[in-house]
Amino acid sequence: MGKTGLAHMFEHMAFKGTDKIGTKNYAAEKAALAKVETAYAAYLAERDKTIGRDENKLKELEKAWKDAIAEADKYVKPNEFGEIVEREGGEGMNANTSDDETNYYFSFPSNRLELWAYLESERFLHPVMREFYKERDVVQEERRMRTDSSPIGRLIEQFITASFQAHPYHRPTVGWMSDLNSFSATDAQMFFDQYYIPSNMVVAVVGDVKASETIPLVEEYFGRLPTKPPPDERTTTEPPQNSSDA
Repeated sequence: MGKTGLAHMFEHMAFKGTDKIGTKNYAAEKAALAKVETAYAAYLAERDKTIGRDENKLKELEKAWKDAIAEADKYVKPNEFGEIVEREGGEGMNANTSDDETNYYFSFPSNRLELWAYLESERFLHPVMREFYKERDVVQEERRMRTDSSPIGRLIEQFITASFQAHPYHRPTVGWMSDLNSFSATDAQMFFDQYYIPSNMVVAVVGDVKASETIPLVEEYFGRLPTKPPPDERTTTEPPQNSSDA
């Protein structure tokens, strides 16, 4: 709670590149991104005060945060991950997040199998939360378009939230707007560290490839992902949903 929509938000982040892809100078960018998070935490602390919020101070903190974002953006090579995929013959690159899983997929020529293994493993080894707040704005627009401005979208969300009283399924996958206005790149990194672990991941390769060549490549590249303890997956048990005949 308080961070609904974060799984979907990280899905967007996985296309932003790595410490090698999407950056002009990662050492400088890393330092700049850390300053963004420090500035955002200060802004959020003042913004979310229920008593004694200083509006002038809030404006100053918001400006400092946005200035820090502008500085970090100087090091970004926009869309470089996707450009590499397209340049090498890839197509159909996309992803989706549902209640129980996030899927990432694209098609490559079979002679680019090793490049696929490198790219796909790298973005789950060394993701970088660059352009996070710009992308968070994109997700907010996605919510407005698909839910808030859609009669069917609103109906489905209200139906699901009413159908599940206690189980986390009552939380919308896209997230509540207040959470989309609050969670941070630091939260996204923590989510990644906790849930993007080998025991939670499945790799599927389909096409004109041989298992004898594919499996060693998958093991070589994806075997680099460090083993971590599984997250606590306990959830509240949904009370029995009883009904009666009219």
